[in-house]
Amino acid sequence: MLCGAGYTQQNTGATNSYKKRVLETAEVDFLSSYYSQNGDNAAVTGGIGTEELTDVTGTIIVSVPLNDDDILTIDAGVSAYTSASSSNVDPFDGSERADAFVASTGASRSDVWTNLSVTYTHSSDDRNTMYSGNLSVSSEYDYFSFGFGGGLTKLFNKKNTEVSINANIFLDTWTPIYPTELRPFASGANGLDNGFFSNKTITGNTDYSPTFEKFTDETRYSYSVGLGFSQILGENLQGSMALDFVKQDGLLSTPFQRVYFADVADSFIQEFQLADAIEQLPDSRFKVAGGGRLNWYINESVVLRSYYRYYFDDWGINSHTASVEVPIKLTDKFTVYPSYRFYQQSAADYFYGYEEAFSTDTFYTSDYDLSKYSANQFGMGVSYTDIFTKMHVWKLGLKSIDVKFYKYDRNTTFSSSILTAGFKFVMD
Repeated sequence: MLCGAGYTQQNTGATNSYKKRVLETAEVDFLSSYYSQNGDNAAVTGGIGTEELTDVTGTIIVSVPLNDDDILTIDAGVSAYTSASSSNVDPFDGSERADAFVASTGASRSDVWTNLSVTYTHSSDDRNTMYSGNLSVSSEYDYFSFGFGGGLTKLFNKKNTEVSINANIFLDTWTPIYPTELRPFASGANGLDNGFFSNKTITGNTDYSPTFEKFTDETRYSYSVGLGFSQILGENLQGSMALDFVKQDGLLSTPFQRVYFADVADSFIQEFQLADAIEQLPDSRFKVAGGGRLNWYINESVVLRSYYRYYFDDWGINSHTASVEVPIKLTDKFTVYPSYRFYQQSAADYFYGYEEAFSTDTFYTSDYDLSKYSANQFGMGVSYTDIFTKMHVWKLGLKSIDVKFYKYDRNTTFSSSILTAGFKFVMD
């Protein structure tokens, strides 16, 4: 929306008393997706176990022109997931034998995430300056987030050059959920004498004594600043660059993710290995990402869109992302766009695989999202566009339909796929 508003030009043939509206009429987007994943390195179970998860998301975005210059955008979404991995926060509450590779039937197996954001955008009379401000809230069973921010965009050189800056702050609060077997070992609790163990038999190391303290800080603050530059390089070529900085402070560990130590004997209940500790990560993180896009209009039927980004942070991760998308216009209304994306990263300083960390370490995690890996993603999309909005639903004219499918594979056991659909309507 911001990009479209930024390039909306004043009618050169108009008199000084006429000004083209930034957005002619209200627009409504309905977005939905179905996501599924699998793998054998679940962080909930210390780097082993099923990563199976499915997620269904629905989002509605309404953009309303308040006057010639101002737009109010409301974005509301709901995401519902079912996860075999997170179900094992408590693997002992189902009828099946407890096992890291088997889903439990407890309450943690599913959750609903909700989000609402509001953005206000103002464009100057000459459409060379845009200001924006936003507010957002989101929540799920163990997490609540409130965010706010703003941005400034300027166009120069007959709108061939664009520079922008935006900043956002997110204030988040955890309601920590810990692995079930660790809760009796919190400060002041009674350990193995707790009723949780009364009807369970520990095998292996029967003197189970994990390292566990509840987190005292349940907040997370994130601050981000983004800089952008875009330039039309020729009739058929456009390029852009972006530089982003993110600073996070507070609880950056995930409370329900287990860790198993190499120097501690294994304890089991049924087939499930009891946690030696939970993930411990530093309470601050600084991230930097810089990248660029180059779009080449080859002819009226084919466009080449390329992208590259380099990322690093003070946890030791360095990553490279490269992608290419080739929209191919089949008819005036139908376009297909195959795409490919490559990603590669180094491991965080605090990452350890299953039973690789030691109890003497200060920080440790077995979350494979922080491991060393590379990934490939292949995608295909189809779009239908009707600028005359001949098809109607109530007072809404259908402007476009977009359907995309992506298949993602890491060089670990992890793989995922996502199907998305989007419908854009304009109000009559």
